[in-house]
Formats: sequence, structure tokens, C-alpha cells
Amino acid sequence: MKIREQLEERETQILSKYATLSKDSKGRERDEKPCDIRPCFQRDRDRILYSKSFRRLKDKTQVFLSPDGDHYRTRMTHTLEVSQNARTIAKALRLNEDLAEAIALGHDLGHTPFGHAGERALNDVCPLGFKHNEQSLRIVEKLENYGNGLNLTWEVRDGIINHEMELRAATLEGRVVRLSDKIAYMHHDMDDALRGGILVESDVPSKLAKVIGYTNREWIDSFIHDIISNSMDQDDIKMSPEVENAFHELRKFMFERVYTNPIAKGQEGKVEDMIKILYQYYVDHIDKLPDYLKRMMDQGTEKERAVCDYVSSMTDRYAVAVFEEIYIPRSWNVL
Repeated sequence: MKIREQLEERETQILSKYATLSKDSKGRERDEKPCDIRPCFQRDRDRILYSKSFRRLKDKTQVFLSPDGDHYRTRMTHTLEVSQNARTIAKALRLNEDLAEAIALGHDLGHTPFGHAGERALNDVCPLGFKHNEQSLRIVEKLENYGNGLNLTWEVRDGIINHEMELRAATLEGRVVRLSDKIAYMHHDMDDALRGGILVESDVPSKLAKVIGYTNREWIDSFIHDIISNSMDQDDIKMSPEVENAFHELRKFMFERVYTNPIAKGQEGKVEDMIKILYQYYVDHIDKLPDYLKRMMDQGTEKERAVCDYVSSMTDRYAVAVFEEIYIPRSWNVL
């Protein structure tokens, strides 16, 4: 028996009856020979981890635009913290940890430079619209490997597209990631806001603190423990009513005090203008796009979508460098 088959058999013995078994995957869009060592979801996790899109996350904004300091989160560190939350919950509930980790690592691949500011800009200027979860799916299905995609399993792709709060993944592992994402960003964005002097822990309303604790560390612990205790041996992932209400109230508090704070967000207007200008530049100079995107346009991709594909893939630094190269005059050097 191959190692992969042994691991798949082990899943049937130790995982919950509500877990998604690797051997029961709905498969990939393109058939391929299974790995003799890794079950399919572990293989998907590896493909995401080794992708160029994943590496670019290290230079993409989480909340604070180009902060002065080495300890503020980036989109990559956010992704890793989501992955850790999801693995902790999935392991405790005896769900498929490989599937949860693969979804977590891939969920934000489609984020633009400068976070949600870039996303808003592209959504405003592109007639086809732009949403980062849809772009994450587009990356793994079509854009990685120079237009060939990663050919991931259906379950991982479903979890990636459905990680937003208003959506619902088909698997429990996908639903774990959906909540893990929100818990992670509330926790680390609060930590960054405390470090940046935007908040102090005592700013959090006392009615919330009485439910989830008085420190940032206590909050994440409360949410994860509550999810595990209320989802154990259940066919859904959920919180207790009291903690779920506190969860939504804390999100509301974070949006009011951090995500719209002028100190954290004071430069976003400039960012949105820059992204819109870059978008229009490439619409007008379509020949400047990479060859694989031009090839995809020859095969039917709208030019506006291809431009979004390119601009959204940029890191913060690269977007600024390209903008400066195109629009900022250089000194005239005479030898």
C-alpha cells in the first residue's frame, strides 16, 4: 500500500464523521495522477505555499500602509495567523487539518497592493468589478503558472471563494477558515493598533470585556475555545449566542476605531488614486502586460480583467516603483 493510501485510511479512523476525507474529494478540474506520498489536500497546500502569489503577500499591506516599524503585520503574516487558528480549531474538532490549512494559505492570494484600499480602487474603476476573494480563486484556477493555474481540488477552491462573512463554504473546514480569518485580523489589527498608539485595551467597551476578556490575548483565546466547545461533534461551525454577539460587536468597534481611523488610513486616498491611474495606464497600453496575460486575452479574457489581474498582483513596493517610473519625471543627465 502506498504512503498516501495509508494516510487516507488513517483519516477514516481518526477524523470526525463530519470531516472532509481526502479520498472523498470531488477532484480537480483537470485529471492528474495522484501523488504516491501526499493526500490531495496536502498536495494543494504545498502548491499554494510554493506559488509566486503566496510569496508576494510578504510585501502587501494588511492595515497600516508602509508603517515605520518591523513588527506590524503584512498580508503574509495575516495569512499565517489565519492558518494557525484554523489548524488549531480543525485539529480539536478532528476535521481535516490539511484542507483547512490549504484554504487558509490560499484565501487572500487575490489581495491587491495596499490592502482593501487597492481593492476599492479597482472595484470602482473596472466595469467588471473586483473582489479579492474572487481574485484569489481566479489566481489558483487560471493565473498561476503563467496562465495554467494550480489545478486545486474542488474543496479548496470552494473554501477560498467562500471565506467572506456573508458566504458559506460547503465543508466544515472552509467554515473554520471563514471564522479564523476574522478572529485573526481582529486580534492582530488590535495588536498593531495598540503598538501604533491608536487604541489602548481599556477602550474596548466593558460589556464586551466581560464576555471575551480584558486583553487582546484573552479575546482570541475566548473565541477559539468557544468555537471548539460549540462545534464539537456538530455538523456546523458556530459560536455560542453570547460570544457570537460579542464577536460582531468587536468587529463593529474595530471598523469604527481602527479600520476608518485617519492615523491608520490617512494615506489611502493617495493609494486609491495611484491604483486607478495604473489601471487606466495599462488599459491604454495593453502591450505592456506580460505575455501570458496577452495570450489569455487572445483566448477571450476581457482586457479590463487582464489589467486587474496585473495591477492586483503587484506588491506595494512594485506598484509605487512602476508609478514613479511612468509618471515621475527624472533628472536629465548629461555625460
